[in-house]
Amino acid sequence: MISSSPRDKLPQLARSTPQALLDSLARHPRRIMAGVGVLLLGTGVTAFGIAPLAPDASLLPVHEVVEALPMRPLADLGVGTVPLTLFRSDTVRRDDTAQSLLQRLDVRDPAAVALLQNDPQARQLFEGRTGKLVTVETNDQQALQRLSARWLPDDGRVFQRLVVENGPEGFKVRQESGELTAQIRLASGVIHSSLFAATDAANLPDSVAVQLAEVFASDIDFRRDLRQGDRFSVVYETLDADGETMRAGRVLSAEFVNNGRAHEAVWFEEPGQKGAFYGFNGESSRKSFLGSPLEFSRVSSGYGMRFHPISGKQKAHLGIDYAAPTGTPVRTIGDGVVTFAGVQRGYGNVVEITHRDNQSTLFAHLSRIDVRTGQKVSQGDFVGAVGSTGASTGPHLHFEFRIKGVHQDPLEIARQSENIPINQAFRARFEAVAQQQRLSLNAAATLQQASAE
Repeated sequence: MISSSPRDKLPQLARSTPQALLDSLARHPRRIMAGVGVLLLGTGVTAFGIAPLAPDASLLPVHEVVEALPMRPLADLGVGTVPLTLFRSDTVRRDDTAQSLLQRLDVRDPAAVALLQNDPQARQLFEGRTGKLVTVETNDQQALQRLSARWLPDDGRVFQRLVVENGPEGFKVRQESGELTAQIRLASGVIHSSLFAATDAANLPDSVAVQLAEVFASDIDFRRDLRQGDRFSVVYETLDADGETMRAGRVLSAEFVNNGRAHEAVWFEEPGQKGAFYGFNGESSRKSFLGSPLEFSRVSSGYGMRFHPISGKQKAHLGIDYAAPTGTPVRTIGDGVVTFAGVQRGYGNVVEITHRDNQSTLFAHLSRIDVRTGQKVSQGDFVGAVGSTGASTGPHLHFEFRIKGVHQDPLEIARQSENIPINQAFRARFEAVAQQQRLSLNAAATLQQASAE
C-alpha cells in the first residue's frame, strides 16, 4: 500500500468538485491544513533561495573618469568650408519699417535696410495691404542673401512676387506676377453653440464660414433655427502661391443638416454666366433675391414693432438693421435699376433700387455711395458701404423691401422668392460636376465621424 502525503493530495483536491473539497475538509481538517502550511513554507524557502545575494547597486562606490579626447579642427572635416544658409519667414505688420521687419527676421545688414527704405520697388512691402508673406535667406553672419515676398493686389487669382537678391554686383530687385494655384480642402463640424464657434473649431477660414452661411441663408435662419447637434460638411478651395496659402477661395459644395433636415448645394458656372449654387438634383438654390444685403452679419433690429433708439417710443420698424463696421460693403439682393442715390433726411446717404414687378429695396445710413441714378445693377453688385449718416446711433445698415410701395419683411421675401433654374443645355455638364462634388462632400463628412470616434 502506497501512502501519500497531504502535499500530494492537494492537486487531487484542486481538481475535485467544490462539494468534494468541503467533504474532505470536514473529514481531514488537520491533514489539509498541514499540507497548506508545507506548501507555504516551501514557497517561502524558494523565494528566499532565489533572492539576490549581490550588494545593492545604490550602495556601490561610484568613480568618475574624465579623459581628454583629441578633436580635429572643423576645417579639416570640411565643415568650415560649407556655406551656412538660414531661412526665416514672417508677415509684414501694419506699423513695420524696413528696420523692424529685418530685425524680427534676424537680419543684421545695414545695406539691406537701406535698400528696403530707398528702392521704389522694395518699398512696396510696406504699402497697401498688410500681411505680406516674407521669406529671407541669410548667411552665418546674418547678412541678407535673398528676400522674397508675396501678396495679393486684389481679390483676383493673380499674386505679386518681390525678389531681392544679393550677388557679386550687390543687391538686385525685381517684381513678378504669378497665377494662384487652387487646392481643394475638406472640413466638417457640429454646432454646439453658434455657427462661427463651430467653423472655428473646424479650422475653417472666416471667408469660407461666411460663404457657408450665405449658401443656406434663404433656408436657415442662423439666428433662430440653429440646434445643438446640427452639422455641416464643406468642400472649398484655397489659392496658393509658391506652395503658400494666400487666401481661401470659393465654396464648391456644402451640406448643412438643421434640425434633422439636410440642405445641400453645389457650385456650378454656366459658360458666359455668373456661377450659382444648385441642389444635387439639379434644382437651383439661387433665388431671385439674396437673403441679406451684407455678407453674413448680425441683425441688430428686426422687422416689426420696437422701441425707437432715438425717440425712445414704441414704433413700427419697417425694415431690418444689420450691425456691421463702417466701410463694410453693401450689395444689392437682386437685379434692378438704381432709382435714387443721394441724401434723404434722417436716412443719411441712401440708395434705392427698383426691381421687377413693382418691387424695390432701400439702403440707408451709408458711409459712401458707389452707384449712380439710372445705373443697372446685378444681384450681388456692391452699391455702397455701411456707415452712420443721418439719424443713427452707430454704424449699421438700415434695409427695406417694398412691393408697390408697401413695406414687407425682407427675410420673408427672400425665403419666398423663386428659384432661378439651370439652363437645360448644360445639364450633362452639371451632372458631371455634381457627381465629383458628391464624392468630395462624402469624404468631408467622414472627417467629423473619424474625429468623433
